[in-house]
Amino acid sequence: MPKSHRPYPPELRQRIVELVRKGRSPEELAQQFEPSAQASRNWVKQAALDAGQRLDGLTTEEREELRRLRREVRLLREERAILSKAAAWFAREANAIPSKDSGKYRNLERSKGSLTGGPCGTHRASLATGVARCRRSGASDRSPGARLQL
Repeated sequence: MPKSHRPYPPELRQRIVELVRKGRSPEELAQQFEPSAQASRNWVKQAALDAGQRLDGLTTEEREELRRLRREVRLLREERAILSKAAAWFAREANAIPSKDSGKYRNLERSKGSLTGGPCGTHRASLATGVARCRRSGASDRSPGARLQL
């Protein structure tokens, strides 16, 4: 979610934290200065965490480290996904795993005698009858000239 305004300068944050610690209420400071009372409370809590006075949250350094590590994990996951896809692509290109829709697979099947080079490139020879059938049109030609030489 985008921020609605630029962050307040660290000097202003520090000054408001000091005023709250001296006894002024966050609501009073919110009327006098621009930051809201809740922002002042959050700054006081974070300053106490950083000083070691509270243990119920993360310090600023721990938050920055967590943010950095999450960014790094996201980047590593993206890289792993890319490398996985690249490995599969190179394995297919090396003819280790031919894709059924690739021309190499069709050429491999054609050399075995199960496909013939018809006009649509997808004629299948029936070994039982020796009749060529076009898978796209579903038509068959039972004329003597359509018999295949197997």
